[in-house]
Amino acid sequence: MDTAEIRRRFVAHFEHNTTVGAHTPVPSASLLLDDPNLLFVNAGMVPFKPYFLGQEAPPYPRATSVQKCVRTPDIEDVGKTTRHGTFFEMCGNFSFGDYFKEGAIELAWDLVTKPLADGGWGLDEAHLYPSILDGDDEALALWRKVTGLPEQRILRLGRRENYWSMGVPGPGGPCSEILYDRGAAYGPDFDPATLGPDMPVALEDRLLEIWNLVFMQDELSAVRSKEDFDIAGSLPKKNIDTGMGLERVAFLLQGKANMYEIDVMFPVIQKAEELTGRRYGADHEDDVRFRVVADHVRSSMMLIGDGVTPGNEARGYVLRRLLRRAVRSMRLLGYEDPALPELFPISRDRMGETYTALHHDWERISTVAYAEEHAFRQTLRAGTTIFDQATAELKRAGGSRLSGDKAFALHDTYGFPIDLTLEMAGEQGLAVDEAGFRRLMNEQRQRAKDDAKAKKGQHRDASAYRQVADTLGRPVEFTGYDVVTDEASVRGLVSAGGVVSSAGPGDQVEVVLDRTPFYAEGGGQLADQGVIELENGARLEVHDVQSPVTGLVVHHATVLAGEVTTGLGAHALVDVERRRSISRSHTATHMVHKAFREALGETATQAGSENSPGRFRFDFSAVGAVPESVMSDVEARVNDVVLDDLAVHAEVMSQADAVKSGAMALFGEKYGDRVRVVSVGDWARELCGGTHAGSSGKLGVIKLLGESSIGSGVRRVEALVGSDAYRFLAREHLLVAQLSDTLKVRPEQLPERVHDLVERLRGAEKEIEKVRVAQLLAAAGELAAGAAKVGPVNVVAHRADGAGGGDVRALALDVRGRLPQGEPGVVVVIGAADGKVAVVAALNDEARARGLSANELVRAVGPLVGGKGGGKDDLAQGGGTDASRIDEAVALVTSEVGRVAAG
Repeated sequence: MDTAEIRRRFVAHFEHNTTVGAHTPVPSASLLLDDPNLLFVNAGMVPFKPYFLGQEAPPYPRATSVQKCVRTPDIEDVGKTTRHGTFFEMCGNFSFGDYFKEGAIELAWDLVTKPLADGGWGLDEAHLYPSILDGDDEALALWRKVTGLPEQRILRLGRRENYWSMGVPGPGGPCSEILYDRGAAYGPDFDPATLGPDMPVALEDRLLEIWNLVFMQDELSAVRSKEDFDIAGSLPKKNIDTGMGLERVAFLLQGKANMYEIDVMFPVIQKAEELTGRRYGADHEDDVRFRVVADHVRSSMMLIGDGVTPGNEARGYVLRRLLRRAVRSMRLLGYEDPALPELFPISRDRMGETYTALHHDWERISTVAYAEEHAFRQTLRAGTTIFDQATAELKRAGGSRLSGDKAFALHDTYGFPIDLTLEMAGEQGLAVDEAGFRRLMNEQRQRAKDDAKAKKGQHRDASAYRQVADTLGRPVEFTGYDVVTDEASVRGLVSAGGVVSSAGPGDQVEVVLDRTPFYAEGGGQLADQGVIELENGARLEVHDVQSPVTGLVVHHATVLAGEVTTGLGAHALVDVERRRSISRSHTATHMVHKAFREALGETATQAGSENSPGRFRFDFSAVGAVPESVMSDVEARVNDVVLDDLAVHAEVMSQADAVKSGAMALFGEKYGDRVRVVSVGDWARELCGGTHAGSSGKLGVIKLLGESSIGSGVRRVEALVGSDAYRFLAREHLLVAQLSDTLKVRPEQLPERVHDLVERLRGAEKEIEKVRVAQLLAAAGELAAGAAKVGPVNVVAHRADGAGGGDVRALALDVRGRLPQGEPGVVVVIGAADGKVAVVAALNDEARARGLSANELVRAVGPLVGGKGGGKDDLAQGGGTDASRIDEAVALVTSEVGRVAAG
């Protein structure tokens, strides 16, 4: 049974269920959700967390989904087990206060054991072992009732295995698992009656967990560890959250040994075999590399598809690691050419059957991935140079083991993989301090874990907002699309301490109205500001507006006068000029987005924005810098649209109809079943909940200020709109007029005139430089003639004030060439310029024959001038920052030469 059919049967089983009731099928959410605790969605229940936490009311009593997930805590272990990957799909069914343990057990067991002909998976009951939390007698009785299995077939496991929580105070509950016994080939024999409380590591491959049923029934007041927590009581509503690994069921039903060999992954391994000439199954280390390639290619493709771009922090860093590990694994398999253009299309064709957006957005996805591989190949070249320098230094010092610090620096600073360091060190007969490297890596991981743990408590306490929302009984009505003033009533007040009944002058308070014209910050648009006047004469200044939970709008305000209490009538007044200015910026962002996609192609998709009064910034995907000609073309295009004065209109439709109409959806944004589509004429169309100008002509003028890189594959454009753009252009015009008057040319002649002046200035600087160098080198003959005799050695130790490194080197070499032929000669020149000291030592063959070394002289002098250096025996250079001891350093040269010559 192929993976797509397994997925289809899972959803159908719950969608059409008549035992407990039909489940609403919920499409997979993006891998990127706004959760301070998570980089990526890592479980099927994550999109439903607001319902489980009581932050939002669920729109359905039962749901089912197949959710895209990414887990990356142990990337280095991918490929070494049969069941763990970074990207996976989690099938789940969820009950929000509806059915509980018995219903969950019946539904799971029915699908797992139902014959293939009846729409099930047909797994043999003889291989299935349910597990419960030891002490959950209710679950034990239900498993026996539903399955008819004897008590000894039901495993009793401890809290570590079979209790679920989010690691913070909140909901929790016991779990039941369905495990599949894969047989003696995958682990030792066992006695189910005595197994527990922990699952033996030796049985993890044999007893494969395929489905976990969480019975969410407890309210936890404290969580100290997986096994140490306090249960405050029972939840008012008991919930069900289950998770079934699609890939695990797939490799069981397809008769494969592991998840890497299933139908949606193995074709990548087959392509890698073809490219490398090696065979999967022939060598264990190679097999791990093949699996890494299959896993990481798929995972990185799905991450890029959901809007992640490679970077050095957070999500971008994870993606970069995945891509580079895939490329590195291909290299270790013997393939030196670009690999991702060969492998990515294979994964796309398999995963694209379910996730069709991979095909639609392929140009962007492939561009990002291939650019990262190109950058990594350059990194490998640079890293190889750094590695060569480190090993050369090690060999000079007589060492044979590269330190853990060096290996870690190569990995962490230069992105140079440890296994590549090991491989190259071995080729040169050197060892690597792997233990030291692993220690530093573990310390880095621990810092990351500590940071993540510190963030665990960053879930905003939504209880106060939920309390107000429950009192309202319906979502706050936003009227700001049509009006900027409106009548309302105060329905809730929230302060730092929670819900309050009143607030007085000077108090900071969050005000909830039953309806509001104020726009809450979202979708890149800044919040409205303004005032709220109450019927009792109280007055509040609104400085921010947010939506902490779905359906609730809170006005962050300062009480200017009077007392604010709930129930009072209110007159809400938005700052009209600020709103209009922000709306112009938002419409301009849509237009610039469209124009860049026309100029650069469909890969130039928005990756972020901020619309503020009179100005906006727009981030988008691009491999390299945007040419000036494209910036000019985009600016001209959007201003032509401004002149066309196209009507800006919005309409609400289903998400499917919006996509059919050509409307763009943006990565990282959450959309409901009904969406708002904003169009600028028939030209630009996007899903958007923001406010906009009435027509493109109201923007006046758009001025692009420039573009820059804000990360790998992401560019940022900043721009001005309306009067802000006009004032900028007016200043530019005044500046041009002043320059024209000063240089006595017409404005259109300024570029040529300024270019001419710059060229003349450069020419003069070159002539001055020639004269300066000629004067410096003119002294070479005099210095050589005045060389001091230290024993048989001619020595020139000279201070050259105002000379930089290049001049000092040139002078030292020139003087060395003028010393008497056939006699030992030593030249050391020490220059000082711009606060920096440069030291160059140059020796002839005769001096080196007497045991003198330029490298040793520079090393001796370096500390005196606050620096160091080195090089070869005939020529070495160094530097420092302390010019106060140059004379002392010059004297040291003579004494060092005398000491060596005498020896």
